[in-house]
This record gives sequence, structure tokens and C-alpha cells, in this order.
Amino acid sequence: MASLASPSHRRSLRRRRALVVSAAAVVTAGLGASLFVMNANADENADENADDNAAAVDLYHQTLAEKDGWASSGTGTTGGTKADAAHTFTVSTRAELVKALGSASDTTPRIIKVNGTIDANTDDADKKLTCADYASGTGYSLSAYLKAYDPATYGTSKLPSGTEETARAAAQAKQAKSIVFKVPANTTVVGVPGTKAGITGGMLQIQNVDNVVVRNLTFAATEDCFPQWDPTDGDDGNWNSNYDSVTLRGATHVWADHNTFTDAPHFDSANPEYYGREYQIHDGALDITKGSDLVTVERNQFTNHDKTMLIGSSDTDSVGKLRVSIHHNVWKGIVQRAPLARIGQIHIYNNLYDVTTLNGYATQYSINSRAQAQVVAENNYWTLPSGGKVAKLLSGDGTGAVAGGGNLVNGTATDLVAAYNAANSKKLKTTVNWTPTLTAGLETSAKDLPTSLGTATGAGVLK
Repeated sequence: MASLASPSHRRSLRRRRALVVSAAAVVTAGLGASLFVMNANADENADENADDNAAAVDLYHQTLAEKDGWASSGTGTTGGTKADAAHTFTVSTRAELVKALGSASDTTPRIIKVNGTIDANTDDADKKLTCADYASGTGYSLSAYLKAYDPATYGTSKLPSGTEETARAAAQAKQAKSIVFKVPANTTVVGVPGTKAGITGGMLQIQNVDNVVVRNLTFAATEDCFPQWDPTDGDDGNWNSNYDSVTLRGATHVWADHNTFTDAPHFDSANPEYYGREYQIHDGALDITKGSDLVTVERNQFTNHDKTMLIGSSDTDSVGKLRVSIHHNVWKGIVQRAPLARIGQIHIYNNLYDVTTLNGYATQYSINSRAQAQVVAENNYWTLPSGGKVAKLLSGDGTGAVAGGGNLVNGTATDLVAAYNAANSKKLKTTVNWTPTLTAGLETSAKDLPTSLGTATGAGVLK
């Protein structure tokens, strides 16, 4: 929900004083005061309507409403609303986006309007770049990498090192130069309505900056050409990729609103396997880590993705930070991390979770509270398919908490924590150390969410 960053719609003190003086003059003249009051009110209403029209703020200058989640705390989140003409850009290519973003250390307010879909895997002349282009000149080849680090010969006790790993890292670094977009403080990045605005194959990196707005964009196909094999990850090892569609690292006051996140058109079901493990080219959709704080994530669509939202990069991430509000989002075809929360105070309300398997993405759980996270999850709605288990909608490590009520599963009020705890030895705690107060727009019933959120979330809705 956006507030209008504009002059107050109230009458000015000067005008109100003028009305009082005029009224006194009318009464002194012996004329009907009631007639004057009627006309004065009409004048005031006309004036206020004119003020409304004149002061209406366009999509690019809208700011986060008061009390709309953690990002409204303190100074609030305004992004680039104070940008001058010289720092207001319309971009339609990767090179134009890079130029508009400028230096990540430049705090000058800026507004960046994304017109159409930007392909991050392109060069400065907008020529398409492939994985082969990034590998060229680095000495990397997948076949050589697979031969060098085959667990049968290399073992499973240490990370890859040596010639082939050095070549992989070099190729990955070349891709990063093209697809990682570093966002400076006081920036609004927003899609132009009606243009299918978005970024394909890229990552917005919001790192150690304050006051950023990201709206009305589709983030699709963020893919790592060069995943790293880690034989020490889990019991059987894993392939790990390096890019989130949007990543917050040490960022504060960030508002992500009306965006769509998807792996499309390449779904995980099409990934090959090497060493018996999925060759995973996707990482997170929207990750909030490394002491990020005061974040509001609202009215987005998260779909067709595995590890979707990570809050806290490790169990030792920053205490006293990682405060995040997540509301009125749609989660559909999400395997896990919706979100996975660590340490912070996280408010999750009025979200719609459809845990029906979609395009091969089968839900493991929705919300995970661990590392003493203090989660309040209230008035959310889950659509659970036949055979689905309520006990699997939550997860935890035995130290995290999930409080809150009013959650519905297929329209029925359900105690999700009780269901989880009854089936698991590592219990979720049921009390938290805080009470949410920044709750603008909180609906006290979740029953209408399946209908209302379907057409009110994601990119392309805002005008």
C-alpha cells in the first residue's frame, strides 16, 4: 500500500483564517451566515479536490505508507522520491540500467523506470551472452570439472580446489560482471506499467545501503552457469549456485512490492544430475541476510522456485536486526523457505500459500523458524491438496518460535504449531518476545484471501 508523498490535503492555515475572517464580515453585514457556511464548505471541497488532483503522486514517486511493516519504522522508506530530473531514468537495456544505477556508493536520490524486459545476459551492445561466452578464456569445462572432483576419486571431505575449481570461479566471476546490478541508497527501481517490465537472468544486489524501493518488476530465470560442487553440504553433497533474483545484504529500509519471482522458463525438473545430485542453477528469489533490517515485502507473487526467501545467512547472523514484515503475498509452487527465518522479529500476515505441486515443485514446508527467530504468523491462508499434511506446513530446529492465530487451511481455522509439534521432536515455541504494531492493512480474517490476492499481487497490477 503506497502513501502519497505530497503536500497535505488539509487546507492551509492561511486559508482557514481567511474563511473565519470572511464569515465574521458576513455576519457583521447582517447577511445569512448559514448561506455563507454552505458556500464556504463548497469552496473548501472544491479546493481540496483540486489539491488532490494537483498533488496526486505518480507510481514512481510513491512511498511506503505509515505503519506498513518494519520498513516504515523510523525514517520510513521513500526510495528515490526526491530525485531531480537529472537522476530520473528510463531504461530498457542492461547497459542503460548499469549507467542509471551509477556507483553503489552514490547516495543521490534516483528513480529508475524499467521499460520492458531487460536481459541481464547481454553485453554493452545488447548482444546476447551465453554460458560458453563466460567460460571462454577461463579454461573451464564442465566435463573436466566433473572428472576432477568425482567423489569416487576426489573424496567427500573437502571443497574443490585446484586448476578446475579456479577456472570455474573465473567463469562465474565473468558472468557476475554482467548480471549483478548493485543498487545504491535512496533508489526506486520500478517497472513501467503495461510494458511487461522486469529483469531476466539478473540479480539486484542491495548491499550495505539504506532506503530502496523495488516495485512492479518480474524477476525470472536468474541462473548460475557455473554451480559449485560441495561434497560437505549435507549427507550426499550438493551443487550450489550463486545468484538470488534480489538479495539484501546489510541493507536497511527496503520495500519490495508488487513483484513477481519465478524460475520460468527453465524449471528445476529440467536440471540434470551429476554425482547423483541435482545440478542446481537457481539460488534464492528474495534473500534478506547479513544483518539486513527494517524490510517490508508485500503483494508479491513467488512461484516455481525451491529455496525462496532466506532471512539470516547463518545461525550467527546479526542479533537485533533481521526485522521483516511479509504480507499479502502469494506463494505457489514453492518448495521451501517461505520464509526460512533466523534470529529476527518477523511478521507474516495475510499471505496465501498454495502448496499444490506445480511444474514439479513439491512443497517440503512453508515457514521455518530457527536460530531463536521470533515469528508472528497470523491470518494466513493455506490451500492444501488432498493427502497433504498440516504438520508439514511449518518447520524448525527446536529454538525458533511461531506465535499468532487466525490461520486457515482450506478455509478451516487450524493451529499449525500444534499440528507440527505433535509430529516432531524439535518443537516450535509458541510465545515471542515482541508484539507487532506496524500493521497497516492487516485483515483480521484470511477467508477472502484466495479471491482477493489472485488479481492484486505481482508485477503488472500497478498502474
